[in-house]
Amino acid sequence: MSPKAAWVSLLSKTAYLPGLLVVDYGLKAAKSKYPLIVMVTPDISQDARDVLKNRGLISVDVGVVAPDASRQRFDVHDARFADTWSKVRTFEMVDYDRVVLLDADVIILRNMDELMDLDLPKDQIAAAHVCACNPRKLPHYPADWIPENCAHSAVSGPNAPPPQWSEGKPRPYSQLNSGVVVLKPSMAVANAIIERLMTSAEVENFTFADQDLMIEHFKGMWKPLPWYYNALRTLQVVHPKIWRDEEVRCLHYILPDKPWKARVPDEGTGSPFDETNRWWWAHYEKLGEELRGADPEGWKLVSANVAPK
Repeated sequence: MSPKAAWVSLLSKTAYLPGLLVVDYGLKAAKSKYPLIVMVTPDISQDARDVLKNRGLISVDVGVVAPDASRQRFDVHDARFADTWSKVRTFEMVDYDRVVLLDADVIILRNMDELMDLDLPKDQIAAAHVCACNPRKLPHYPADWIPENCAHSAVSGPNAPPPQWSEGKPRPYSQLNSGVVVLKPSMAVANAIIERLMTSAEVENFTFADQDLMIEHFKGMWKPLPWYYNALRTLQVVHPKIWRDEEVRCLHYILPDKPWKARVPDEGTGSPFDETNRWWWAHYEKLGEELRGADPEGWKLVSANVAPK
């Protein structure tokens, strides 16, 4: 057990409160030994903060980190990323020896406390690769995001190791997904990342906000994690060779259509994500069984931010 370690997630919109509480539910159901710390930005209401407190979660107030609006050029499809820069505040949590950053749109399906003891070189991080297949053919995604350049295409099976990046490999081999990031907090690293954000001309060309920032800052300085620690939901469709439901530790609901935005009817919707969306709703319903009695007012706020029955 790491001397002092924690899971950390950012709450910058009340709309993500249900997602964050489902993350917490999953960690507890998987019997993690480590607490979830919630970084809360100033515009989160007191009511939302009370819900976190009543669930026994530790909240830490953090200031918003963002470049000038004129330097942020997100496609309308990805407008949600404007609020994610503040994830870099995780590197400032120097009271902890080890932190694992989790996005609020993941669910935990298996214990993964071993990440707290993962060997990391000084000032480096660990994360899983991006999926560069772009199955929805979104035109604003990088031109080299095609299946033959995707690092997951090089993985031979569900338990095979991810490829390492080296000169001459496709660029996406050097790119991480920031939904799950293993790190050792450091003010020096935090300051360097924020300095890059505020001054680098690269920022104007970023597609994925904090993710692109980490990719640039840690190029050649991050350890690839196996896919199942940050199982991007599209992998089930585009990389069936590696996907196994039972191997998934953490499922990441990438793309804008978050599972809490629509219920899945019994007959399904025809989406390839129906089953994994049902996994999220199963965790949500179990969370509700606990919250309805313990914090009925809090449950009203949570349920107001998901699709009605």
